[in-house]
Amino acid sequence: MDSPKLKPANIKGELSAAGLRVGVVQSQFNNFITDRLLAGALDAMERTGAAAEQIEVVRVPGALELPVTAKKLAQTARYDSIICIGCVLRGETSHYDVVVTETARGVQLAQLETGVPLIFCVLTCDTLEQAIDRAGLKAGNKGYEAGLGAVEMGQLMRKIGKIAKVAAPMVGTAIGGSIAEKRDVPRNDAKPVEVRRGVERRARRR
Repeated sequence: MDSPKLKPANIKGELSAAGLRVGVVQSQFNNFITDRLLAGALDAMERTGAAAEQIEVVRVPGALELPVTAKKLAQTARYDSIICIGCVLRGETSHYDVVVTETARGVQLAQLETGVPLIFCVLTCDTLEQAIDRAGLKAGNKGYEAGLGAVEMGQLMRKIGKIAKVAAPMVGTAIGGSIAEKRDVPRNDAKPVEVRRGVERRARRR
């Protein structure tokens, strides 16, 4: 198959933590697992060049507290990306489904509302063994993957932000030089209705 002639520009994040600020929100519930996930995330960011002063960790009681805390951090405009770390294990009741669904929905809404990437690193497992496997054993460390994701998305958002700043003056010039010139701009010498009425009353008195 022939290679396509069309070669669009590719915009992607780099795995370099240089200049980034990353927030981490860690659930303390099942901290036997979340501590391992946090360690994995920190390891990934350190390997990509992050220093301790570039990272801040906030700890919350449980998974349901992750979205509101992450949103509050995002609103400070201090962070390029934020990692949400938690672990929810299935129990005997439907409480598991409520926590999982609402946590995921809350994190997604928070990142859409703030524009800051929120990396979802919440394990949702049936058993403790499954969680252990995903926190550093058979299935690797999902925290490490989240750390890489935070760095990549942070750099990507910076690139997109620079593109937007460059494009904004060009858009303004295009609008000012074409559309605005063709538009019929009303004259400014017309007085408001209230002012004209006042002038007419004074003229009648005279």
